[in-house]
Amino acid sequence: MRKLLLNKLRESLFSVIPITAIVLFLHFTIAPMPTYSIFLFLIGSILLIVGMAFFTLGADISMMVMGEKIGSHLTSSRKLPLIIVVTFIIGVFITIAEPDLKVLARQTPAVPDMTLIIAVAIGVGIFLVVSFLRILFQIKFSYILIGLYLIVFILAAFTHENFLAVAFDSGGVTTGPITVPFIMALGLGLSLVRGDKTAEEDSFGLVALCSVGPIMTVLILGMFYDSSSGSYTAISSPVMNSFWEVIHSFMKHTPDYLKEVLIALLPIILFFILFQIFALHLKKRQLIKISVGLIYTFIGLVLFLTGVNVGFMPVGYLLGGQIADSPYQWILIPLGMVIGYFIVAAEPAVHVLKQQVEDITDGGISAKSMGLSLSIGVAASVGLAMLRVVTGLSIWYLIIPGYAIALTLSFFVPSLFTTIAFDSGGVASGPMTATFLLPFAMGATEAIGGNILTDAFGIVAMVAMTPLITIQCLGFIYQIKSKRESLAEAVPFIEDVILVYKDEPATMPLNNSTFLLYNEDDSKENNLSSEQEDNKWKSNNKTAKF
Repeated sequence: MRKLLLNKLRESLFSVIPITAIVLFLHFTIAPMPTYSIFLFLIGSILLIVGMAFFTLGADISMMVMGEKIGSHLTSSRKLPLIIVVTFIIGVFITIAEPDLKVLARQTPAVPDMTLIIAVAIGVGIFLVVSFLRILFQIKFSYILIGLYLIVFILAAFTHENFLAVAFDSGGVTTGPITVPFIMALGLGLSLVRGDKTAEEDSFGLVALCSVGPIMTVLILGMFYDSSSGSYTAISSPVMNSFWEVIHSFMKHTPDYLKEVLIALLPIILFFILFQIFALHLKKRQLIKISVGLIYTFIGLVLFLTGVNVGFMPVGYLLGGQIADSPYQWILIPLGMVIGYFIVAAEPAVHVLKQQVEDITDGGISAKSMGLSLSIGVAASVGLAMLRVVTGLSIWYLIIPGYAIALTLSFFVPSLFTTIAFDSGGVASGPMTATFLLPFAMGATEAIGGNILTDAFGIVAMVAMTPLITIQCLGFIYQIKSKRESLAEAVPFIEDVILVYKDEPATMPLNNSTFLLYNEDDSKENNLSSEQEDNKWKSNNKTAKF
């Protein structure tokens, strides 16, 4: 266990160092920030590294196992009413507990926080049921996606513009560090029971469909609430005058995140306990391992959320405002691309997804290629989001073409890549996006004098959209390479061959296309020594003896 933890710490360190280095570089060059704000950020980075290591290790040995066991049992039961009720309840409770959703709810105008949270949770619950039914009845994933997004864009046409970006953002933040490992493991457990040739690809796609539910519910809420009756909650950048105030800020907020994470994990633990008592009956050793993993998950999430909310959120807001208010305003776009490229590596759920994809595909899709594709996608999305901040471009001009391209690609790439791509969109837009990139965009928008609700919001939606295209492009390349390799193996190049039996006189000289067939008796009759035999065939290195 200690060795595994050290490996996770190493992975986390290399994930967080790039974004930390970028912020420090900007501080010492074009966007100087108060000294104690930088200390706040550096301590947040340390908590981020340690928290991510504990979380990913805990998720591997507890959350993934629990979800897989529950998913397998539900499928084995073959009781459709039980499957529908249980999956709906799981979807609702784990969404209500998702920390990222609370961050978004506080920023959404007009709609009361709890109303938004419950509506989104119901949306996730319904679409988790839809996901399970799709897998059970083996309905093609791309057909469902096209139908659902058609409904989404019809609803969007009748919703106020101020709710549009928030709605698409809600689809991204809902699938956060609590939701993703458990939901993905449910799909894996279901596929293990089925065991047919399409089960592998069907184990993915649950996160993707669960991301659609929140978009629909917020769009519907937008039809009944007046966006002008409320406003977003402005982010305050705390003024620190001593190192003690920096430490005190973390100590003050840590109990809040202890409570938040405990509430988040409790429904999943209770569900597992009920399944253990009435159905699973796992051995004591397995239960101890899962319990240790839950402790690691709890510690990791508390440290991670404290680091990003206390250390990263105010610094992201301050940094965005500083750059937008400087003569280098144009640099927001390329800078956003660089930050996006590296920040996705710090998302805890991304590590879970990459490892599961590599395991399920037996290395056919490596974690490294997945990570690279996600980084490229998020870099493009943050660059486009910064373009919106600078120019005030409507999100319509990016969302509609983006999803049109993604859905079109689903007909030309292997189904496995489509399901992974749409899952990765939800996974990439996690707490790092909600607590660093969104405040960064809000700070820049305020400095420029733009509309926060239409220009800054939508960055999470962009981060969730572009991986759909880049991962499917990876699948397209993979498909072409696989076809070429299959053709090379199935139809090897062979020259014209002439078979000459040694007991028959050859009518033509031996060349590179001649194979001589002889038997051991012939060799004995001619009393040829091994040296003579070698000399005889040395002149033609393509001659085969049978």
